[in-house]
Amino acid sequence: MTAKGKASTKSGTKSVQQDTQQRRHTVEKLGGTSIRQTDAMLNNVLIGNRTGEDLYNRIFVVSAYAGITDALLEHKKTGESGVYALYADSGSDWAWGDSLGAARTLMLDINEEIFGNGAARRTADAFVKERVDGVRDSLIDLQRLCASGHFRLEDHLDTVREMLASLGEAHSAHNTALLLREKGVAARFADLTGWRVQDMPSFDAAIDEVFDTIDLSRELPIATGYCRCDAELVKSYDRGYTEVTMSRIAVRTKAAEAIIHKEFHLSSADPKLVGEDKVRPIRETNYDVADQLSNIGMEAIHPSAAKGLRQNGIPLRVKNTFEPDQPGALIQDSQEPAEPGVEIVAGLKTVYAFEFYEPDMVGVKGYDAAILNSLKRHRVYIVAKSSNANTITHFLQGSPKLVRRVERDLAAEFPTARITSRTVSVITAIGRDLRVPGLAARALMALSDAGVEPLGFNDLMRKVDLQVIVDQADYDATIQTLHAALVEQVEKPAMSSAA
Repeated sequence: MTAKGKASTKSGTKSVQQDTQQRRHTVEKLGGTSIRQTDAMLNNVLIGNRTGEDLYNRIFVVSAYAGITDALLEHKKTGESGVYALYADSGSDWAWGDSLGAARTLMLDINEEIFGNGAARRTADAFVKERVDGVRDSLIDLQRLCASGHFRLEDHLDTVREMLASLGEAHSAHNTALLLREKGVAARFADLTGWRVQDMPSFDAAIDEVFDTIDLSRELPIATGYCRCDAELVKSYDRGYTEVTMSRIAVRTKAAEAIIHKEFHLSSADPKLVGEDKVRPIRETNYDVADQLSNIGMEAIHPSAAKGLRQNGIPLRVKNTFEPDQPGALIQDSQEPAEPGVEIVAGLKTVYAFEFYEPDMVGVKGYDAAILNSLKRHRVYIVAKSSNANTITHFLQGSPKLVRRVERDLAAEFPTARITSRTVSVITAIGRDLRVPGLAARALMALSDAGVEPLGFNDLMRKVDLQVIVDQADYDATIQTLHAALVEQVEKPAMSSAA
C-alpha cells in the first residue's frame, strides 16, 4: 500500500482501481526449516527466474530460523528448557543468561553461513548484538526489580515470552531483506516487533502502520512473523503466531492469495510411510480439512489463521519449497460439492491418553470443567476426547512434564479419582465428505486383516474425519493399512485428476 493509499483508506474513498491493484499481490509465509536453506529459498521462491516487476507485488512473512525459537523459549517437541523456561524458573540464578548467550552465538553462526565475512555480515551481526543485548539488559532490570519484593516476576512472564520470541523473527527477516538487497532486489525489512516502541497498538493498527508506507509494486517487504500488539500473539496462539500474522497481513492488505511454503507436498499420506508411488498429491481441498490436519499436528495452517482467510474470501495455497513449478494444494471454501471419500490419512505418533475415572461422577457436573481448566493452565493441547458415565479420557499432545503436572493438580482436587495416562497414537482419515456407505466398517475390517487391534475408534457425525487410537507400535501399520483401504483401492475421479 502506498502513502497515498493510506490517506484514501482513512477517508473511506479508496478507488476501484486501487482495490484492484491491491488484489494483485500475494502474502507468502516461509517456515524456519525452509528459510535456513538460503540458496533454495533464493532460487525457488524469493527470486528464481523473476526479474523486474515480477519480483514485486508479494509480501513475505518469515519464521525464525529452525532451532532458534526452541533455544529462546523451550524445545517444541521435547520441552527442553530454553531462555524463557530458565528465566521463569531462575529466581536469581544466571542459567538463563548463559542460554541467551548460546542463542546469540547460534544467530551469529547463521549469519556467517549466509554472508561469509563481508560488509553484510557485519551489518547482520550488529543487528543481532543490539537486539539480544537489549533483551538481556531488560531481563536483568526486571529480575532486579522483582528482587525488591514489591513486584512479582510471574506477572511479567507473558511479556518476557513475547519479547524473546520476537528476536528469532527479527533476525531472520532482517537477514532475508539484507540478502535480497545484496542481490539487487528492493527489499524492505518490515519490522512488526515494536522494538523500542512504547505504544501497544491493536493487531490491525500495528500492521497498517508498517504496510501503509510500502509500495508493493516497487518494494518487496520481508515481514517479521511476530507482531507486537495488544493481542499478545505468543500467549494466544503459541507457536502458531507466525501464520496468524501472515493471515492478518493478507486480510489488511487485501491479498489475492495467501501462500505457505513447506518442505513437502500436501499429500494423501506421508510418502516415507506408504511409498512415493502410492500417495496422491492434494491439488484442492477446503478449510475444514485444513482444520482437521491442524488438530493432529500436520498443520497446513493454524486454525485461527485459516479463520481470517476464510472469512475474507482469501484462498490459501500450500506449496513445496523445493518444487516451485508445481501448483501446490489450493485450500478454499468452494461451493461445489466434493467427491465423497478419504483424501488424507495422517496421525500423531505420540499422544497421551489421559484417563480420569471417578465412580461418583455419574450425574454430577464440574469434573469436565476442572480437567479442562488444568489442561489450559498448563498449555496442554487436546487432540481428541471421549467419555462415558464415570470416565473422561482426553488424548493430549504435550511434554511428559506438563502431563504429570495436570495429573498432580487433579489428584489433589479429586483424591478419590483414579487418574492414569499412557502413550498411544491417533490416526485420522480426513476428507471434505466422508459420507461413504460402509466406510467405517471397511476401515475396521482392513485393520483386523492387518492384525491391528484399535484401542479406540471415533466416527463423528459431521463426517469429515474418522479417528483410530492404537498402540504406538502399530502407528506405521495403521497409516499404511488405512491408506491402502480407503485411498489406494478407491477410484475417485476428483482425486485421480488432481494427481
